[in-house]
Amino acid sequence: MKLYFDPITVNCRKVVAGFNLMGVGFEKSHVDYFTGGQKSPDYLKINPNGALPALIDGDLTLWESNSILAYAADKHGQSAYYPQDLKVRADINRWLLWEAATWFPSCYVFLVENVVKPLLKAEPDQAILDQETPNWHRLANILEERLAHSPWLCGDSVTLADIAVAAPMHLHSYQKLPLDAHPNLKRWMTERVEQLPCWKATDVAGPLGLTA
Repeated sequence: MKLYFDPITVNCRKVVAGFNLMGVGFEKSHVDYFTGGQKSPDYLKINPNGALPALIDGDLTLWESNSILAYAADKHGQSAYYPQDLKVRADINRWLLWEAATWFPSCYVFLVENVVKPLLKAEPDQAILDQETPNWHRLANILEERLAHSPWLCGDSVTLADIAVAAPMHLHSYQKLPLDAHPNLKRWMTERVEQLPCWKATDVAGPLGLTA
Protein backbone atom coordinates (compact mmCIF):
# COMPACT_ATOMS: atom_id res chain seq x y z
CA MET A 1 0.00 0.00 0.00
CA LYS A 2 1.30 3.44 -0.96
CA LEU A 3 0.07 6.43 1.04
CA TYR A 4 0.18 9.93 -0.42
CA PHE A 5 0.19 12.29 2.53
CA ASP A 6 1.61 15.19 4.46
CA PRO A 7 1.92 14.22 8.14
CA ILE A 8 1.10 17.74 9.36
CA THR A 9 -2.55 17.60 8.25
CA VAL A 10 -5.41 16.35 10.41
CA ASN A 11 -6.54 13.54 8.14
CA CYS A 12 -3.03 12.40 7.29
CA ARG A 13 -2.02 12.22 10.92
CA LYS A 14 -5.22 10.28 11.53
CA VAL A 15 -4.33 7.66 8.94
CA VAL A 16 -0.68 7.35 9.95
CA ALA A 17 -1.58 7.07 13.64
CA GLY A 18 -4.22 4.49 12.79
CA PHE A 19 -1.79 2.48 10.69
CA ASN A 20 0.75 2.62 13.51
CA LEU A 21 -1.89 1.52 16.02
CA MET A 22 -2.71 -1.49 13.87
CA GLY A 23 0.87 -2.28 12.91
CA VAL A 24 0.10 -1.74 9.23
CA GLY A 25 3.10 -1.11 7.02
CA PHE A 26 2.93 1.23 4.04
CA GLU A 27 5.05 2.96 1.43
CA LYS A 28 5.30 6.72 1.93
CA SER A 29 4.87 9.39 -0.73
CA HIS A 30 5.10 12.91 0.67
CA VAL A 31 2.81 15.57 -0.82
CA ASP A 32 3.58 19.05 0.49
CA TYR A 33 0.35 20.59 1.74
CA PHE A 34 1.64 24.13 2.28
CA THR A 35 3.00 24.41 -1.26
CA GLY A 36 -0.23 23.04 -2.73
CA GLY A 37 1.12 19.67 -3.84
CA GLN A 38 -2.36 18.21 -3.43
CA LYS A 39 -3.55 20.47 -6.27
CA SER A 40 -0.90 19.36 -8.75
CA PRO A 41 -2.12 17.70 -11.99
CA ASP A 42 -0.39 14.42 -11.14
CA TYR A 43 -1.96 14.21 -7.71
CA LEU A 44 -5.41 15.20 -8.97
CA LYS A 45 -5.31 12.07 -11.11
CA ILE A 46 -5.13 10.13 -7.84
CA ASN A 47 -7.59 12.20 -5.83
CA PRO A 48 -9.73 14.57 -7.93
CA ASN A 49 -10.83 16.30 -4.73
CA GLY A 50 -7.36 17.76 -4.32
CA ALA A 51 -7.29 16.66 -0.70
CA LEU A 52 -4.99 14.52 1.42
CA PRO A 53 -4.46 11.64 2.01
CA ALA A 54 -4.92 9.06 -0.73
CA LEU A 55 -3.99 5.40 -0.89
CA ILE A 56 -3.04 3.16 -3.79
CA ASP A 57 -3.08 -0.58 -3.25
CA GLY A 58 -2.65 -2.46 -6.49
CA ASP A 59 -5.55 -1.54 -8.73
CA LEU A 60 -7.42 0.22 -5.91
CA THR A 61 -7.17 3.97 -5.51
CA LEU A 62 -8.85 5.15 -2.34
CA TRP A 63 -9.43 8.53 -0.78
CA GLU A 64 -11.28 9.67 2.37
CA SER A 65 -9.21 9.03 5.48
CA ASN A 66 -11.81 7.01 7.40
CA SER A 67 -12.38 4.76 4.40
CA ILE A 68 -8.62 4.21 4.19
CA LEU A 69 -8.48 3.21 7.86
CA ALA A 70 -11.39 0.80 7.54
CA TYR A 71 -9.92 -0.79 4.43
CA ALA A 72 -6.51 -1.27 6.03
CA ALA A 73 -8.08 -2.78 9.14
CA ASP A 74 -10.03 -5.33 7.12
CA LYS A 75 -7.16 -6.10 4.77
CA HIS A 76 -4.80 -6.81 7.64
CA GLY A 77 -7.32 -8.57 9.86
CA GLN A 78 -7.14 -5.95 12.60
CA SER A 79 -10.51 -6.78 14.11
CA ALA A 80 -9.40 -5.61 17.57
CA TYR A 81 -9.61 -2.04 16.28
CA TYR A 82 -12.46 -2.49 13.79
CA PRO A 83 -14.49 -5.44 15.13
CA GLN A 84 -16.60 -7.67 12.91
CA ASP A 85 -19.49 -7.70 15.39
CA LEU A 86 -22.34 -5.98 13.53
CA LYS A 87 -23.46 -3.66 16.32
CA VAL A 88 -19.97 -2.68 17.42
CA ARG A 89 -18.96 -1.95 13.83
CA ALA A 90 -22.12 0.09 13.27
CA ASP A 91 -21.24 2.13 16.35
CA ILE A 92 -17.70 2.73 15.08
CA ASN A 93 -19.00 3.64 11.63
CA ARG A 94 -21.39 6.10 13.20
CA TRP A 95 -18.50 7.94 14.84
CA LEU A 96 -16.40 7.83 11.67
CA LEU A 97 -19.20 9.44 9.69
CA TRP A 98 -20.00 11.96 12.42
CA GLU A 99 -16.37 12.98 12.67
CA ALA A 100 -16.04 13.64 8.95
CA ALA A 101 -19.37 15.40 8.49
CA THR A 102 -19.78 17.30 11.76
CA TRP A 103 -16.91 17.24 14.24
CA PHE A 104 -14.03 17.93 11.86
CA PRO A 105 -15.59 21.10 10.35
CA SER A 106 -16.15 22.59 13.80
CA CYS A 107 -12.68 21.81 15.16
CA TYR A 108 -11.18 22.98 11.87
CA VAL A 109 -12.40 26.53 12.49
CA PHE A 110 -10.20 26.70 15.60
CA LEU A 111 -7.31 25.07 13.76
CA VAL A 112 -7.43 27.61 10.93
CA GLU A 113 -7.87 30.66 13.13
CA ASN A 114 -5.47 29.81 15.95
CA VAL A 115 -2.84 27.66 14.22
CA VAL A 116 -2.80 28.04 10.44
CA LYS A 117 -3.30 31.80 10.29
CA PRO A 118 -0.53 32.55 12.80
CA LEU A 119 1.80 30.21 10.91
CA LEU A 120 1.04 32.26 7.80
CA LYS A 121 1.59 35.51 9.73
CA ALA A 122 -2.11 36.39 9.65
CA GLU A 123 -4.35 37.41 12.54
CA PRO A 124 -7.14 35.13 13.83
CA ASP A 125 -10.66 36.41 13.29
CA GLN A 126 -12.31 36.45 16.71
CA ALA A 127 -15.77 36.94 15.19
CA ILE A 128 -15.43 33.61 13.34
CA LEU A 129 -14.32 31.89 16.54
CA ASP A 130 -17.17 33.41 18.55
CA GLN A 131 -19.68 32.29 15.95
CA GLU A 132 -18.46 28.68 15.99
CA THR A 133 -17.89 28.26 19.73
CA PRO A 134 -21.51 27.47 20.74
CA ASN A 135 -21.72 24.80 18.04
CA TRP A 136 -18.40 23.31 19.15
CA HIS A 137 -19.64 23.05 22.73
CA ARG A 138 -22.85 21.41 21.52
CA LEU A 139 -20.87 18.76 19.67
CA ALA A 140 -18.36 18.34 22.48
CA ASN A 141 -21.26 17.65 24.84
CA ILE A 142 -22.20 14.63 22.71
CA LEU A 143 -18.71 13.21 23.27
CA GLU A 144 -18.78 14.26 26.93
CA GLU A 145 -21.92 12.21 27.52
CA ARG A 146 -20.59 9.14 25.72
CA LEU A 147 -17.28 9.27 27.57
CA ALA A 148 -19.02 9.58 30.91
CA HIS A 149 -20.04 5.95 30.51
CA SER A 150 -17.17 4.45 28.52
CA PRO A 151 -13.37 4.77 28.76
CA TRP A 152 -13.12 4.75 24.97
CA LEU A 153 -15.74 5.82 22.45
CA CYS A 154 -16.86 2.29 21.61
CA GLY A 155 -16.16 0.29 24.73
CA ASP A 156 -13.30 -0.76 26.95
CA SER A 157 -10.53 -0.59 24.35
CA VAL A 158 -9.31 1.77 21.67
CA THR A 159 -10.79 1.48 18.17
CA LEU A 160 -10.56 3.39 14.92
CA ALA A 161 -13.35 5.62 16.23
CA ASP A 162 -11.05 7.07 18.88
CA ILE A 163 -8.28 7.84 16.39
CA ALA A 164 -10.71 9.44 13.95
CA VAL A 165 -12.52 11.61 16.49
CA ALA A 166 -9.30 12.68 18.21
CA ALA A 167 -7.65 13.76 14.97
CA PRO A 168 -9.50 17.07 14.42
CA MET A 169 -8.48 18.18 17.92
CA HIS A 170 -4.92 16.86 17.69
CA LEU A 171 -3.44 20.31 18.35
CA HIS A 172 -6.09 21.24 20.90
CA SER A 173 -3.85 23.38 23.10
CA TYR A 174 -2.72 25.42 20.08
CA GLN A 175 -6.22 25.41 18.59
CA LYS A 176 -7.39 26.82 21.94
CA LEU A 177 -10.27 24.40 22.12
CA PRO A 178 -12.25 25.04 25.35
CA LEU A 179 -11.75 21.52 26.69
CA ASP A 180 -11.93 22.48 30.35
CA ALA A 181 -15.71 22.72 30.03
CA HIS A 182 -15.82 19.02 29.10
CA PRO A 183 -13.81 17.03 31.68
CA ASN A 184 -14.60 13.58 30.31
CA LEU A 185 -13.59 14.61 26.82
CA LYS A 186 -10.42 16.24 28.13
CA ARG A 187 -9.54 13.16 30.19
CA TRP A 188 -10.06 10.86 27.19
CA MET A 189 -7.88 13.04 24.98
CA THR A 190 -5.05 13.75 27.41
CA GLU A 191 -4.95 10.58 29.51
CA ARG A 192 -5.90 8.00 26.90
CA VAL A 193 -5.45 9.05 23.28
CA GLU A 194 -2.34 11.16 23.83
CA GLN A 195 -0.69 8.35 25.78
CA LEU A 196 -0.94 5.91 22.88
CA PRO A 197 2.48 5.19 21.31
CA CYS A 198 0.97 5.62 17.84
CA TRP A 199 -0.21 9.10 18.80
CA LYS A 200 3.08 10.17 20.35
CA ALA A 201 4.94 8.94 17.28
CA THR A 202 2.88 11.18 14.97
CA ASP A 203 3.10 14.44 16.92
CA VAL A 204 3.32 17.43 14.58
CA ALA A 205 3.69 20.35 16.98
CA GLY A 206 7.48 20.21 16.73
CA PRO A 207 7.64 19.96 12.92
CA LEU A 208 5.23 22.88 12.67
CA GLY A 209 7.39 24.94 15.01
CA LEU A 210 4.60 25.34 17.56
CA THR A 211 5.54 26.24 21.11
CA ALA A 212 3.43 26.28 24.25
